[in-house]
Amino acid sequence: MIRHIEFTNVHNFRDVGGYATKDGRTVRWQRLYRADSLGRLSGQDLDTFRALRVKTVIDLRHPHEVAGSGRVPEEDGLTYHNLPVEGRRWNLTAYDGTQPVARFLADRYLEVTEDGVEHLRTAVTTIAQADRAPVVVHCAAGKDRTGLLTALILSLVGVAEDDIVADYALTGLATERFVADWLRRHPEAPMWDGFGLAPAETMRHFLDDLAGRHGSVEGYVTDVLRLDSTVVDRLREHLLTGPE
Repeated sequence: MIRHIEFTNVHNFRDVGGYATKDGRTVRWQRLYRADSLGRLSGQDLDTFRALRVKTVIDLRHPHEVAGSGRVPEEDGLTYHNLPVEGRRWNLTAYDGTQPVARFLADRYLEVTEDGVEHLRTAVTTIAQADRAPVVVHCAAGKDRTGLLTALILSLVGVAEDDIVADYALTGLATERFVADWLRRHPEAPMWDGFGLAPAETMRHFLDDLAGRHGSVEGYVTDVLRLDSTVVDRLREHLLTGPE
């Protein structure tokens, strides 16, 4: 199966399938995708997207980002959710280069787990519904907000931490395209040092810190998102294949 789906104007569209779980099962292909902004889908890119037969798009961006960059085109049979999970705007002026990028990013992800509770709850619940699949989760670059939510889902279904970290870091393959596209569209705009980066240590820090606060990802989902075990059971039932 193909993990990286090739588009012209979308740089970081990936299938989340294929990862083994601790109980010997495997994440199904073509059920859950992660991506950067889908606002520029048109022409052949739109044909490629339609061929995936996506039923649900979960857009984690702020409404002003949607207004400025566009959203996935409306299609018959496609449900769109705008679930902005980020509460605090990133204070990039506080990043002076002395703190590792990975640590800075992980701290921002922890803020999302505090500020985005309502919309994270809706997102996890939506992904758990088999009749809503295939689902695409996306934000602007498909690495931070999208990476956080994808990590929660993969952890809940039992994928090993090393694989979750590796999946997150695959965004690095798109960094060069991100940077080139940004410079083309914003030739005079400043670019901070962490733009487009997804160092593996970021996700390792985030998962370690979340476990330190809540015991585990499942503890966070139970205690903070207030989702019961039936949601996790549904996730595992339709996202996984193979013997239990």
